[in-house]
Amino acid sequence: MKRPKLKKASKRVSCAKRYKIQKKVREHNRKLRKEAKKKGVSRRVKKDPGVPSSAPFKEEVLREAEQRRLQIEEEKEKKKQAIKEERAQKRKKEKEAASKEAEPNAKKARQDKDSKQSAKRIALDKSSKPFLCSELNKVIDASDVIVEVLDARDPLGYRCPQLEQAVLQREGNKKLLLVLNKIDLVPKENVERWQRCLQQEFPVVLFKAATLIREKTVQEKKSRIVPSNEILDKSRGAVCSGSSCLSELLATYVANAQSEDSLKVGIVGFPNVGKSSLINSMKGFQACNAGVKRGITKSMQDVHILKNVKLLDSPGIVAAPSNPVVSMALRSLQVEEGQESMLEAVRTLLKQCDKTQIMLQYNVPDFRNSLEFLTLFAKKRGYLQKGGVPNTELAATTFLADWTGAKLSYHCKVPEKYNPPSYLSKDNITEMQNGWDLKKLATGNVETLKGVKFPNPASSISFISKGPTAGLLSVSEIPEEKPGISPTQPEAEKKSEEPECTVEESEKVEKTVEAQSTSVIQKTGQVRFQSVPVDISLCTAKTDDAYDFNTDFK
Repeated sequence: MKRPKLKKASKRVSCAKRYKIQKKVREHNRKLRKEAKKKGVSRRVKKDPGVPSSAPFKEEVLREAEQRRLQIEEEKEKKKQAIKEERAQKRKKEKEAASKEAEPNAKKARQDKDSKQSAKRIALDKSSKPFLCSELNKVIDASDVIVEVLDARDPLGYRCPQLEQAVLQREGNKKLLLVLNKIDLVPKENVERWQRCLQQEFPVVLFKAATLIREKTVQEKKSRIVPSNEILDKSRGAVCSGSSCLSELLATYVANAQSEDSLKVGIVGFPNVGKSSLINSMKGFQACNAGVKRGITKSMQDVHILKNVKLLDSPGIVAAPSNPVVSMALRSLQVEEGQESMLEAVRTLLKQCDKTQIMLQYNVPDFRNSLEFLTLFAKKRGYLQKGGVPNTELAATTFLADWTGAKLSYHCKVPEKYNPPSYLSKDNITEMQNGWDLKKLATGNVETLKGVKFPNPASSISFISKGPTAGLLSVSEIPEEKPGISPTQPEAEKKSEEPECTVEESEKVEKTVEAQSTSVIQKTGQVRFQSVPVDISLCTAKTDDAYDFNTDFK
């Protein structure tokens, strides 16, 4: 009952009425429980007891259950995203239909032409070899100075004769400049010898690019917290050497040329020589994408480093299939494209090195072939799959990343009698060296050598170079067949790693062991264990020391 002075009626009830209501509710709930019990339906949810600690493979079962739960969540998210995309496409189509009806016919025809041209451009894949060749030719045509970046670990192998010929034959009096990058991975004496050898043809700049350069926005955020004069990263990857020498050399060349237009400098070379890292080091922050993976740069990109100097980044030179297998493993993109397996690339690289140096570098015991090396290397690094099986694929990727990236120290010897190539005459050499301040270049290289910490010659792996690598600059030169072993390849590469066994036998053993390691875990829902595959070559099975039981027990 509502009292006159109160806005709302009171909720107070007499005790007898409240107890009566509670009694009725209890009876009602009891009745519902009885009916559910008769039907066999129980509302009570059983608690998950979990996996007991005494159960075998408890960790594996919990891990699989967690993976299953994550997969279900991912599928739900994908379905939600697909529904959102469908709705967005429907809205977009409705808007386009409404706008097309309102537009005049002339504008429609113009848009149809533009859409056809854009479709043709998109049809050409950016990662295809014709597109990469066309972008490289654009850089050569647009630039006044061509900077060929070479890896100091194998300078002769990273030279491309077809590129140098194209630069010499182009119109416009183009200059060619050689940059020896990654000098911190080569002994000092070897760098000086290669510098003297290559200076006979073109001007040579010694360079060590910085690998830990960040984006400009990240640097600005960091400088807000701490003053810029206190930020000094003294790590080996952040230090850059040779950038001041190269920038001064280009600035003096522009001043001597006395031209109003800015100097365009094209940075060219094979994949993973450090073209984008060189531009980032010259700029001071990350202007181009760079990384360990080969073929990151797909198209031409211009970066201003000085008022009158512009650098043009280019994609890597496409290696010709007629090159030796070692050159293709180091300088081509066959592994990324799936044309060559990682195991084959590792096998070809191990053949060109001393086994003892590889064992000391990776702290691995003696091995008989490449598959055994990868299993030992995977165990050393902890790359293990279910059941303790070594992950040889991951070991192969890290091994190739060490060789192509700026991590592993190896060097090639300078030939005692080095003759310049046939396409280079004395007139071409003098013309390429005119206009450069060679004295300033020599002093800059000496300062670069002083500021770099070089590795010990004993810790550097000696590598056998295969000479200059042939490259493709036009679409017509690209063959349709798959690349194979060149006929001019030396017989040393065709021989097996084991002298007593044939090539076919060793390859059979490696394939069988590799198949065993990959077929250990066939189903994701079950846990299976298998012993670690032991690589036993056929040559050990055919020894004369084996005891014949038939002689005494007949």
